[in-house]
Amino acid sequence: MKYVYPAIFESENGKYYVSVPDLSGCNTVGDDLQDAIEMARDAIEMWLCIAEDRKEKIPKPTENLKSEKSFISLIDADTTKYRKMTSNRAVKKTLTIPSWLNEQAELAGVNFSQILQEALVERLNIQ
Repeated sequence: MKYVYPAIFESENGKYYVSVPDLSGCNTVGDDLQDAIEMARDAIEMWLCIAEDRKEKIPKPTENLKSEKSFISLIDADTTKYRKMTSNRAVKKTLTIPSWLNEQAELAGVNFSQILQEALVERLNIQ
């Protein structure tokens, strides 16, 4: 599911404190503005995933939010993407390699799952 919520950003001592009034208790902080935006998205997605899992009603975003001593920015959130990025559930895959390569790898004590994960992370340029 995709959502957009307004977030209130307040700068203090070089850090940005963020609150999302529509999502009770959804607050975070960032070391700079970019970090604060990323942290806000993460906090919103986590909050919404928990609400979805509990089958709770998802609050509608306030459209005309105003703040006098800070600024407001809209933050997009995608709970489907968030779930995929944070899920560590193992998935079984069947693959084939030449028998000579399998024998060499087994003799060397290679962890096939670990090697495949590392290769996929590198190939997909995942940080």
